[in-house]
Amino acid sequence: IQAQYTINGSMSPAVKSDWIILYEIESTKLNYVQHSKIKLDTINAQGEKKEIATFLFELPNDTRIGAYRISYGIGEGSFVDFFYNKENIHFNFDPESPEESISFTSSKENLLYQESIALISKEQQKLDAIQNKVLQNPSLNLNSAYKKALNSLNSIQKKYIEASRGMYVHTFIKAFLKKNAPEIITTPQKYQSHLMTTFFNHIDFSDKKLINSPVLTKKIIEYLFSINYSEDTKTQNNLFKKSIDLVLSKITNLDYKEEIIVFLMAKFETINALKILDYLLEDQYKKLPLPLQKEEFYIEKKNLLATQIGRMAPDFSWKENGEIVALSKLNKSQYYLLVFWSTECSHCLREIPQLDQYLGINKKITTIAISLEKNDLNWKIYKKKLPNWQHVFGEGKWENKIVKTYNINATPTYFILDSTKNIIAKPYELEDVKAFIERL
Repeated sequence: IQAQYTINGSMSPAVKSDWIILYEIESTKLNYVQHSKIKLDTINAQGEKKEIATFLFELPNDTRIGAYRISYGIGEGSFVDFFYNKENIHFNFDPESPEESISFTSSKENLLYQESIALISKEQQKLDAIQNKVLQNPSLNLNSAYKKALNSLNSIQKKYIEASRGMYVHTFIKAFLKKNAPEIITTPQKYQSHLMTTFFNHIDFSDKKLINSPVLTKKIIEYLFSINYSEDTKTQNNLFKKSIDLVLSKITNLDYKEEIIVFLMAKFETINALKILDYLLEDQYKKLPLPLQKEEFYIEKKNLLATQIGRMAPDFSWKENGEIVALSKLNKSQYYLLVFWSTECSHCLREIPQLDQYLGINKKITTIAISLEKNDLNWKIYKKKLPNWQHVFGEGKWENKIVKTYNINATPTYFILDSTKNIIAKPYELEDVKAFIERL
């Protein structure tokens, strides 16, 4: 298919990567479109040689209009988002700070969007500064200054709403706008209430353009994490729950609601907010219509949450010297080290003897080794080399019930428990195990 339009750009400083990937943004997902070779070039900038990286994507005529992303690395934030509407696009950016540095040199849609966001933001900051002064000192009379700044902001907003009419970015410029109070607010409580009740005034949660863009998810994240804050964990969790309820109540598209719940779970996983993750899984995801629920996802997340730091370790039992032993009944140590390993794992066979030698006869720690095996032949031989440990035969390997409960997908995997069997650490490798034990 003959290319109709191109997306090309440059990065400076040059990145250490061979390829750059183009994705189409669809809801919370990224759909692969194509990839392109990164070319290195040297330019003369103010008398100094400077290396830049350039790239080019040629788009066929049937490429869908929408929001797109180029990704140039595996690190968080190694991407640039933009809008495509049947036109050539050219931009430059610094790969170390892409969002702040991106500059479009070709693309009416993106140039107008970037310009409008920059100028509206500047005027909004002026208005917010006046509002904040009064919140900090209610005796100040800044009504005149507030109204002047508000009129200036409204004028600029109106200018860009009109300028973008009929363009693809019109929806996104409108969505960016903040609903400002007509009069200055004098108390923090009233200001907070105003923010919370008007935050989504310019957002249509059923708009497909917004759904298939990063704008809506960014707005949701801003509402959840920037508008509500308390230093008290219990209060903060209640604020999170109320905010989640409000966001999800606005989403009538059930497929999109499921995607947002999953998206939010991923965000809250990064801060290990277990109470909120429980709430999202049990009180939101599990209440979706059955056809939208994925049982495999639910079980995986439930098991993952059950084995997070701060949780009581899931109980399990095993046979030892003809008797049934349960993890929950053990009470002989201050700490317990769970080691998931396998005699078929070469990394384990190197690491396990080192761990045994390091621990020696450590009276503070009981080590329980769960060996993932197809059969017990090698396990019976190998466990004799580890007489100071307690041994569990993980029959069925990855299909073993204990292995699934603990969401094990690699060996060796470690958990450190306190005397009450609470999970206090999940060291990634042997050196991390040693480092944590040294602090006990």
